[in-house]
Amino acid sequence: MSTEGIHITVRDHVGWIELDRPEKKNAFTPDMLREWADAYRRFDTDLEVRVIAVTASGDAFCAGADLGALQAKATSPLASRQLMTEYVQPVALAAENLAKPLVFGLNGVAVGAGLDMALAGDYRIAADTARFSEGYIRVGLVPGDGGCHYLPPIVGRSRALRMLWTGEFVSASTAMDWGLVDEVHPFDEMRTALETMVHRLAAQPPVAIQLIKRAVRAGAHGDLRTSLDLIASHQAVVQSTADSAEAMSAFTERREPHFVGR
Repeated sequence: MSTEGIHITVRDHVGWIELDRPEKKNAFTPDMLREWADAYRRFDTDLEVRVIAVTASGDAFCAGADLGALQAKATSPLASRQLMTEYVQPVALAAENLAKPLVFGLNGVAVGAGLDMALAGDYRIAADTARFSEGYIRVGLVPGDGGCHYLPPIVGRSRALRMLWTGEFVSASTAMDWGLVDEVHPFDEMRTALETMVHRLAAQPPVAIQLIKRAVRAGAHGDLRTSLDLIASHQAVVQSTADSAEAMSAFTERREPHFVGR
């Protein structure tokens, strides 16, 4: 399934979202945003999908919004707000609601909302040619898709403010040092690294993977006692699954496990 500029596929338990407007540095249109958010929602309820991967074609990940396409809809302050709440922000909200791992392969530059989209991921793999910028300020705008929310916990408040205030670019190596990305690979090897990671996650017991993500999220907003109480309940659920028994048997028998998601 796909809309012009974005391709949606499922392969080997991985839901793939690939931006495909290389001639426009993969800048997104309203239709692409609708399909992107819908893909997140479909993948999260599709039992065949265990991991979600987002990447792009060409030498850029995403230059943000196609300003011409979006401004055509922003004909008044009310229309501008509706553009944000009905097209742009549903992608961030759908990403936030995902129970499954969300992994980004950043093949090149990610600017503005293109970077914000990636910040919503759980893990980011970048090409060594990639650069990152919260470039809204350069066109007189403020971050509209979660940049002010996601960036400070990742890189620290002062670094986040510098990026947001100046719109300056950060190299892949600096992004790695700051924790903005988790792996950096040569451009020609980034896609292989992305596929290796998502297939490795897809081979794990899906229920345990999702409950770990839930526990990590909860821990970011609660105290230790609450986190331990939650994980005790998660452990009881996981131990009741067929996949838990299969993992233990495979470990004991020194063979590769086969998980079914229940």
